[in-house]
Amino acid sequence: MTSINELLDNVRGRVITPDDSDYDTARAVWNGMIDRRPAAVVLAEDAADVSAAVNFARDNGLALAVRGGGHSAPGYGTVDDGVVVDLSPMRSVEVDAEARTARVGGGATLADLNEATHAHGLATPGGIVSTTGVGGLTLGGGIGYLTRGFGLSIDNLRSVEVVTADGQVRRASESENPDLFWALRGGSGNFGVVTTFELDLHPVDQVVVGLFFYELEHAGDLLRFFRTWITDADERYGGFPAFQMAPPLPFLPEERHGDMFCVAVVHWSGPIEEGEAAMQPFRDLAPRVGEMVSPMPYPWLNSAFDDLFPRGVRSYWKGNYVTELTDEAIEAHLAHGPKAPNPSSTMHLYPINGAASRVGATDTAFSYRHATFSTVIVSAWPDASQDAANIAWVRDYAAALTPHSEAGGYVNFMSDDDQGRITDTYGSNYERLKKVKRAYDPGNLFSHNQNIAP
Repeated sequence: MTSINELLDNVRGRVITPDDSDYDTARAVWNGMIDRRPAAVVLAEDAADVSAAVNFARDNGLALAVRGGGHSAPGYGTVDDGVVVDLSPMRSVEVDAEARTARVGGGATLADLNEATHAHGLATPGGIVSTTGVGGLTLGGGIGYLTRGFGLSIDNLRSVEVVTADGQVRRASESENPDLFWALRGGSGNFGVVTTFELDLHPVDQVVVGLFFYELEHAGDLLRFFRTWITDADERYGGFPAFQMAPPLPFLPEERHGDMFCVAVVHWSGPIEEGEAAMQPFRDLAPRVGEMVSPMPYPWLNSAFDDLFPRGVRSYWKGNYVTELTDEAIEAHLAHGPKAPNPSSTMHLYPINGAASRVGATDTAFSYRHATFSTVIVSAWPDASQDAANIAWVRDYAAALTPHSEAGGYVNFMSDDDQGRITDTYGSNYERLKKVKRAYDPGNLFSHNQNIAP
């Protein structure tokens, strides 16, 4: 292998190796279960640094990992004995309020994006936890609170700057390298390192947030109500039902903190004065143990779950798409959801109908436009001694839902043991994705992901 000095000579940013005092910090990702030791971590400052790192890894036959926010549940943002391209120095967000667009660096988090856009009363669909990287979220599709109203993150993507496996810096859009642009919209990190995203923005400033905690005896009522209501609900509604062990929230009785509840997390992005009335269906549904309804800045909503998933927490995920939430599926939820082992273990049932469903199944790589929901079952815990119990809860819950779900699931919710589901995840788009992969990454340099093999 060529000396690491070659890499040091060709990048502006720092190159951190096992000899550096901050190596352990540099190699860490969000999931505390992941403990890998790369040969080098490149803190890329621009596309040229990314290109140099890509060339170095390719020419020396080294594994390559790309890290934006570092939230990949399987830990794909780091790799043993290879090169990590860490995009965290590239966190700039430039907002053109008049054009309602944002240019976002490949290492920016949702918090970075929300802070910049909210100053102009604007937002774009993003995820649920604000420490998530914009890059990984978007390349996988981008499901979040605003999906029903404005589509997935990829439906709001105008163009990208991307470094491909040959080290070239390319621009991709509907008119430039359109095949690559199509694949990047849902194909995850298989086709290159995106260093800049250009995103459409929408007028979303304050939203009315409703948090409703119900006794578990009403969980079936909540799920049956939600499956019917969401099919034609106003698209300014977002949110999801969940199972949640009660955090110490001020609107919940203190003696109930730590108890398990079924929860509706709802928001209304229409006129604020209509927010109270918009929440009435969730008040009529069943008695609440506690509730909070209040106007909030959109960035607050997008960070409401951050504290449940701190950096370094151990975690494991599974997910499926659901077209029809059947009675049998609801029974499976009722059997497994209340058994969540700790406060950061939960099931969220994200609606992906509305605006997202009006994009064609082959218009982007994200093929499940007909699905109504994307289920995620996630467990997060602090202690390695709890690994087996937490992983078993997720696997058992997911297995119970499998007969009542689509064959594929959201690529961002997949674990390392889900590689065998890749063809189901992309469905009829898989063969086209393989063709694009062969064109831009025939050697499969970008393989540390839910991999589409060339």
